[in-house]
Amino acid sequence: MSFASPLFLWYFTPIVLLAVVLCPRGWRNGIVAVSSLLFYAAGAGPTTLLLLLCMVVNYAIGPWLEPDEWDTARGRRKSLLIGVISFDVAVLLVWKYAGFATEQLAGFARLFGGDFPIVNLALPIGISFYTFHHISYVVDVYRGERPASRDPVSFIAYIAMFPQLVAGPIVRYREIADQLPQRRTHRTDDISAGFPRFALGLCKKVIIADSLSPLVEQCFNTPADEMTFAVAWLGAIAYTLQLYFDFSGYSDMAIGLGRMLGFRLPENFARPYSSVTITEFWRRWHMSLSRWFRDYVYIPLGGNRDGAARTYRNLGIVFVLTGFWHGANWTFLVWGLFHGALLVIERGFGLERAPADPVRRIGRRLLTMVLVTVGWVFFRAADMGQALLVVGHMLLPDFTGLSEQVEVALGNQVLVVLLLAVVIFFLPAAPVTGPLVESSRGRVAQALRVAVMVPGLVWAAILVASGTFSPFLYYQF
Repeated sequence: MSFASPLFLWYFTPIVLLAVVLCPRGWRNGIVAVSSLLFYAAGAGPTTLLLLLCMVVNYAIGPWLEPDEWDTARGRRKSLLIGVISFDVAVLLVWKYAGFATEQLAGFARLFGGDFPIVNLALPIGISFYTFHHISYVVDVYRGERPASRDPVSFIAYIAMFPQLVAGPIVRYREIADQLPQRRTHRTDDISAGFPRFALGLCKKVIIADSLSPLVEQCFNTPADEMTFAVAWLGAIAYTLQLYFDFSGYSDMAIGLGRMLGFRLPENFARPYSSVTITEFWRRWHMSLSRWFRDYVYIPLGGNRDGAARTYRNLGIVFVLTGFWHGANWTFLVWGLFHGALLVIERGFGLERAPADPVRRIGRRLLTMVLVTVGWVFFRAADMGQALLVVGHMLLPDFTGLSEQVEVALGNQVLVVLLLAVVIFFLPAAPVTGPLVESSRGRVAQALRVAVMVPGLVWAAILVASGTFSPFLYYQF
């Protein structure tokens, strides 16, 4: 069930919100838990059982990971932590990467005239996200940062909360543990603040991202003999914009929904295309993922505490994992290595800080945007052949223009949307639109709310009703 579907917008969400508002306070987590499982089961089908199994295992182990006053059982707790994390990671590896791994082994076996069976498993929706939520839960409990949950309903509400279950933001347990008790209040102010944020995300997704989708598809699927410099760059830029408005739109909708349910979910984007360095980009893009890898991988590996060589090694490990976390394809690994290498270069040459000189800042911002756009080609491409075809033409100007099919896909309406979306490249780093629309006061915030709620929301609703929406891009991860 997509956030941008009529079923979700006009039936599921109003019913859930009405139940949360009208029911006794002690029922609210139960309503969130049950509705979230129904939401997930509607899209995941039988693989919902895998989510339930993971929740049972992590919930059962949680209390055994808590340190006592003197931490007398640290060795036992550590063994349990390693065991439950190994279980969570094994589930992710089997269900998400077994097919990819067996395909590589089968290809290797064919070189020697042999055969190897290929495993084909249905990828459970959101498995990458709920795996990271489970790991956050057990690690935060083990570290003593929050007590384990003794209430299964509250635990289900955290793990399966439908606003963030299938595509984030990745909510660390310590960020939401204090919001889970049943005594949590729910005010009409939460709905009045959350709804404009949700509407902003819907407009981003349906009006901009979905309008650019056919153009991106046509550009990347252009045959090699018709691919040109212009087609390659148009496709790369259009995808750079589509991905941002699709994923940040989803995050806005998730944060808005969470707020309407009485939860404060963490921010996930802060104008990443305004970044002056790649280091800054990763502080602004998919921030919940960056924070998760920082807290649970980079810092435990030693972070930047043990010299430059170990820092570069740790960055490399993090971005190899970041790449493969997104999908079982060599293109994701190359994308992760590309960004990891850029971060190492910035650190090695002292370029991770933005220059003070305005001219140099503009130059660095332009360079950062070009590098990010090139990286997104590997992220979007179906395989390395397609990625290298597009990047190769981006690097070799030929000035032969667009192919006929791409010109048709561009069209006047898509061109207008594309030009409007390009404005995001030129906006300053602050203020960030989402939080401004959600809860800020003042004339600018009010004007943005009116723009989103009146023409934007009406236009988006018409597009949804006509069935022109498409699944969110991050649903595949």
